[in-house]
Amino acid sequence: MLRGLVICPDADLAEKLGQALTESNQVSIVRDLDRYPSEVEFMRLVRAHAPHVVFLSIESLPKAIEIVRMIEREIPGLQLVAISRTCDPSVLLDVMRAGIREFLSMPLSRQAIYETIMRVEEQAERKPAVVDATDQLYAFLPSKQGVGTSTVALNAAISLSTQPETGVLLLDMDLTSGIIGFMLKLNNAHSVVEAAENAHHLDESIWPQLVTRVGKMDVLHSGRLNPDFRIESSQVRHLLEFARRHYRAICVDLSGNLERYSLEIMQEAKRIFLVVTPEIPSLHLAREKLNFLTNLDLGDRVSVLLNRSHKRSVVSPAQIENLLGAPVMMNFANDYQGVHKALQAGKGVEPATELGRQFSGLANSILARKQPDVDTKKRFVEYFSILPGRYPAVAPDAKKSAM
Repeated sequence: MLRGLVICPDADLAEKLGQALTESNQVSIVRDLDRYPSEVEFMRLVRAHAPHVVFLSIESLPKAIEIVRMIEREIPGLQLVAISRTCDPSVLLDVMRAGIREFLSMPLSRQAIYETIMRVEEQAERKPAVVDATDQLYAFLPSKQGVGTSTVALNAAISLSTQPETGVLLLDMDLTSGIIGFMLKLNNAHSVVEAAENAHHLDESIWPQLVTRVGKMDVLHSGRLNPDFRIESSQVRHLLEFARRHYRAICVDLSGNLERYSLEIMQEAKRIFLVVTPEIPSLHLAREKLNFLTNLDLGDRVSVLLNRSHKRSVVSPAQIENLLGAPVMMNFANDYQGVHKALQAGKGVEPATELGRQFSGLANSILARKQPDVDTKKRFVEYFSILPGRYPAVAPDAKKSAM
């Protein structure tokens, strides 16, 4: 079903059009405006609802033509249908000259509606509307609970938000033990739960109530513990589609439990940051998850982030790379006091510290789209001989199988 936006100052005409479109069962009206919007308002509506077609009143032809020109300039492919009470030949000619090929006038017959919508559908399929949406979606996945993934995701998002012209959303999708809200001392009662429940109806009025502005970024926390809540894949898709149209970068903090919705998010992600610490249980589970993601054809999106790194670690970053078969993209210092101080203040790690500079480096690397090369010449599998059983290292060039 097509999503339609109606712009019509004539209330009676708008009501009759709405009834006719509802009866046709071909168009779902996502918004009905009783005025001609400004460019800013119009673009906000388009980002919120991503309509396929605009039903545009030509009651004021100059204002209608302004909308037409804006669509041609900003959203090529967005279909237009002119609507009017009468079918004046001279006005119809002006409409055609403006580039509108579809026209509906009173009385709105069922046949006319059907034929118009069929042509609109055909054109929309042939040349879909291109609504600006970011591909900069980054998933942060812990190898195991307690490796500090939320700290990394939070500070990466904060660092991204300080970059020029970078609107950032931090999304806490750890529905079992999410702590982003706690870390930032948020008191907004709305959460991912409400966002998911309203995913099919999100708009420019609902969204600001759900998110919390923290510095230069928006945060949508996971809410209170609710074991009975189940988020559906379709809800995740609609939520991400909405967010992609409103932010340049989206950071998603995942639980690590590989829920169905988490896999849906990782399928959409540009990069998956697998957060590990230099301990055997963390590295063991990291390799298991990397193998699993590789079997889902997601292995080439994974970058390893080594958290709580220190010089006297039993396992070096190079050994971790050989063990996992994937490069360690960045190391983050084990700054317990700095992280604890940030938690007490309800903010990110101090940017001037070593750890703060490392988070800034991650943000710069993300925006620069640096893709580290995978070194597969060595394997550190001997290290795992102390564990019960042996696990094959991930081979990046191994044949992948779909789930």
